[in-house]
Amino acid sequence: MGQKIHPLGFRLGTTQSHYSIWFAQQPRIYSENVKEDQIIRDYIKNYIQKTITALDREEGIPQVLDGEGVGRIKIKKRIDRIHVIIYIGRPKVLIEDRPGTIEELYTNVQKKINCVNRQFKIRIRTIPNAFGDPNLLAEFIAKQLKNRISFRKAMKKAIELAELADTKGVQIQIAGRIDGKEIARVEWSREGRVPLQTIRAKIDYCSYPVRTIYGVLGIKVWIFLNND
Repeated sequence: MGQKIHPLGFRLGTTQSHYSIWFAQQPRIYSENVKEDQIIRDYIKNYIQKTITALDREEGIPQVLDGEGVGRIKIKKRIDRIHVIIYIGRPKVLIEDRPGTIEELYTNVQKKINCVNRQFKIRIRTIPNAFGDPNLLAEFIAKQLKNRISFRKAMKKAIELAELADTKGVQIQIAGRIDGKEIARVEWSREGRVPLQTIRAKIDYCSYPVRTIYGVLGIKVWIFLNND
């Protein structure tokens, strides 16, 4: 069962909660809210990634991720307000390195969605152990694969970074035309415990596609955080 169901959906109400919290009384309103959430998330991720890339080029930093990027975005809605919480590995990019970035992001997101008669608010939160987040770990692996680094070396390095983030276990899976082989295959590696069938085990999960010169590869990351 643990391999046939989404690990986060499997644990909703126990160790996991929804990333979008709102209520819709009609099907039409529900679909509009889902579409609005997707627009907010896509724009914020693209904007922050472009900001980080531009800053790294200005400072001459090599294009190797060091826990940067967006981990997850939580959206809470009421009738008269929208509250967006961005969990990011490098919050100083938006706060210190680029003054006015948050204000620009705030204004642009408001233009993308309908904020008439609704209060819109954005809050930035830091991910303390960046590589303990599966999204940031998957972005790191994706960057390594784009630079034509061996998938085994990329997975090994990612597992080492996850272990430094005080995780109890990590499992990484890469599927597709790995290393440009003609036949697609699945490769995976695991370190520590990853009890997918235990509901009380808090497991964070991410599925991340990456485009390479050989085609699209799929990266999946499971991280076992604790077992309270």
